[in-house]
Amino acid sequence: MSWIAVLGYAAALCSTVSFVPQAFRILKTRDTSGISAPMYALTTVGFSLWLAYGIARLEWPLILTNGICLVFAAFILVMTLASTRQKDAIADAIQPE
Repeated sequence: MSWIAVLGYAAALCSTVSFVPQAFRILKTRDTSGISAPMYALTTVGFSLWLAYGIARLEWPLILTNGICLVFAAFILVMTLASTRQKDAIADAIQPE
């Protein structure tokens, strides 16, 4: 495997894993007060565009990485925009107590 491929895999791993702690924190605490909705909206649009680009080029590394990142970013955005009652319902559905 070339160093360029290793670099790409490392970047994809970091990008994907970076959302996991925030998503789990939101599930646990249901607190999104410190999250910027416009930033996550822009991030979600960006991942959507990267995903579309990857699909258009049939490049699976782009498709997989940006598809996973899109799911996490969209989840965080939805939880940021949701009311307290909606957050509770979503979190309970995903992680029942």
